[in-house]
Amino acid sequence: MSDALEAEKTFYDEFPAEAKVVRSSLLGAFLALTLGAVFGIIQTLHRTGIFRGLISSTDYYTSLTAHGVFLALSFTTFFLVGLFTWAVVRSLDRPLVDIRITWTWYALMAGGMTMTGISVLAGFVDSIDMSADVLFTFYAPLQAHPLFYTGLAVFIVGSWLAGADWFRTWLAWREENPGERIPLQTFMVLTTMIMWYIASSAVAASVLIFLLPWSLGLIESVNPTLTRTLFWFFGHPVVYFWLMPAYLLWYTVLPSIAGGRLFSDPLARVVFVLFLLLSTPVGIHHQYLDPGIAEGFKFISMTNTMFLLLPSLLTAFTVVASVEYGARQRGGTGIFGWLRSLPWRDPAFTGMMLAGLMFAAGGFSGMVNAGMNINYMIHNTIWVPGHFHLTVGTAVALTFMAATYWLWPQITNKPVYSRQIGLFQVVLWFIGMALMSNAMHAQGLLGVPRRTAEPEYSGFDYPVAFGGFEELNVQIAIGGTLLFLSTVLFIGNLVLTMGNPRVSGIAETLRPALSGPDDAPEVLDDLRIWAGIAVTLVVLAYALPLAAIIGDGGLLGPGVGTYPVWIDAAVGAVAEVAVPAAWSLVDALALLGARVLDAATWGVIA
Repeated sequence: MSDALEAEKTFYDEFPAEAKVVRSSLLGAFLALTLGAVFGIIQTLHRTGIFRGLISSTDYYTSLTAHGVFLALSFTTFFLVGLFTWAVVRSLDRPLVDIRITWTWYALMAGGMTMTGISVLAGFVDSIDMSADVLFTFYAPLQAHPLFYTGLAVFIVGSWLAGADWFRTWLAWREENPGERIPLQTFMVLTTMIMWYIASSAVAASVLIFLLPWSLGLIESVNPTLTRTLFWFFGHPVVYFWLMPAYLLWYTVLPSIAGGRLFSDPLARVVFVLFLLLSTPVGIHHQYLDPGIAEGFKFISMTNTMFLLLPSLLTAFTVVASVEYGARQRGGTGIFGWLRSLPWRDPAFTGMMLAGLMFAAGGFSGMVNAGMNINYMIHNTIWVPGHFHLTVGTAVALTFMAATYWLWPQITNKPVYSRQIGLFQVVLWFIGMALMSNAMHAQGLLGVPRRTAEPEYSGFDYPVAFGGFEELNVQIAIGGTLLFLSTVLFIGNLVLTMGNPRVSGIAETLRPALSGPDDAPEVLDDLRIWAGIAVTLVVLAYALPLAAIIGDGGLLGPGVGTYPVWIDAAVGAVAEVAVPAAWSLVDALALLGARVLDAATWGVIA
């Protein structure tokens, strides 16, 4: 091994305190992945009728909630905060400002998710008067135990503090490096967090103002359409909150693994700005069949959604161009012959490439979801979970698992236990998801409903021919089983890796882009402009729909009144004091203005 390679430092060598935070975050993510996978295989075998011996059909909904919460909220977000901490510290080449703040937000997130998880899992125990069978989409009229909402609120606050930690570190770096362009990975983190602050504000308001007080009995009812709209205000951009870490890996890590360099740093920045601007004003496309929202608002949301194809297409072009450059640097030739020169035996590379391929398929099914007229055909069918198992379940989850094979040695100095097991694991995930998601899409076209333990109705049978309901059930069961086995292999490989001794000489370098940050317009780095435009677009998209929903049904639902009685009394009491005081202030300002004007007039005359 060369002296230069021995001397090159890993992230663990340079930033040991931050590496510990990253490891803890990833381990929290993988604990959630394990729990989510267990509940995933249970509900898959139960729903398809292959094996119903573990849970009843009533407990199916508790299992479904646990699957969604642990995977869609906990796994994704804990991996994100770990990855983003690594990306900010690595790209700025400086430690975090105050590691105590870092551990504070980690503790809040871990504590909040623990509370939420306990409230969900308690639903399996009849002797405990606690349940949260509200699914991942936790809007009214389904109601959870207060601990569920409290945990979510604490979890969200923790994520906000994490973003503040990264912004604070960037500001400290900027003082030390005036005039320097924001490093690409840090730019990706900051734009993602701006989007998260905007999107999560709605779900935080829904939880703190409506759902938690309703669960505590402080208010008797809520407006279901309002809480549903606030959720989907958050629910669509949260998909990009999960995806943008995968994009960060595709743009900045994947090209280097392929032996090349990112094709264009400016294009990557443009993509993240577009996601910041376009991901939030589109949530109403999840509510095409909601009668409380006017068709015009739905049409506007559909139009906005179609613009999201642009950053996805730019990503496909940029990432593929970057990988092709790496292949040709490795000796690849020909129109497609360069594909043979890529490192397909590397689980990190193969897993991320397969994840990107699945994401392309998910994009096509997503276009069906986004179109108003064809959405009516697949709405509330199993087509919908088939779609997001391609996006979140593969583009995100498979990328995270594959990237771990590259990232874990950098934050631990421990080589992966078995790269061959890793390669088999990522391919197995791809095959399992291809089977399960394909069958879900096909069943959705047959009208098979989602979110139910009993998809068949009395007196009604789905087609039983090849490719019909029963055969597709078997395909779903096989696919789900392969996904569970893939998860077991991943966790087992990681546990064995943790037992390896630390070694030196495993540092990996991320190469700079072919077209660097200096080729990008400086305005791209002005985060204030993009944040302001993003907020403006959200106001334009949601102000009128929310006003109409509140006007029609009130804040707390039809027949309850626009405001609860205690708010009305409080407003009245404040008004009795504030109105006379305001008029006194107006009179005083008017008198002062008159005197100033009078003095100015006499000064001019004099």
